[in-house]
Amino acid sequence: SDGFHSWSIDEVEQFEEHHPIGSRARLAFALLLYTGQRRSDVVLFGRQHVRDGWISFTQVKGRTTKPVTLSIPILPPLQTIIDATPRMVGATAMTFVLTEYGRAFTAAGFGNKMRQWCDEAGLPQCASHGLRKAFGARAAELDLTAKQIMAILGHSTLEEAERYTRAADQKKLAAAGMA
Repeated sequence: SDGFHSWSIDEVEQFEEHHPIGSRARLAFALLLYTGQRRSDVVLFGRQHVRDGWISFTQVKGRTTKPVTLSIPILPPLQTIIDATPRMVGATAMTFVLTEYGRAFTAAGFGNKMRQWCDEAGLPQCASHGLRKAFGARAAELDLTAKQIMAILGHSTLEEAERYTRAADQKKLAAAGMA
């Protein structure tokens, strides 16, 4: 199996059309899409992780055995969405995306909420991890190297990142050959 379904450009646009900028759904989606990180990391992201246009954090996966600390520039579309999303009045959590009750999501609760938001947008085949896969594939299609993809996604081996570059390279070679 290829694992989680990787979102297409059309599916990204469909989600964006259904969930406008300023909504919690759009903020959650943008954090996943524009950072390429796992839901377990995105649920922890907050203003305390942002400095000078960069978001810096230690990934949850492997935190106790092989910690990976990343700094990723915040792309302008993500910054626009963060700025346009109102903070909940009385919310005590330090995270960007909060539950209806003003509390931070757990990774599982966030996954369930993303499932709901995807279903509402008519995307039952899509899930949060599919945005991480789409990020990696798109990065490879834009000619990012395997090491650049590793630096963004936090992969520890070239083999992990090369999954994305192999598929992109195959497409480019096929297109060049057919031309």
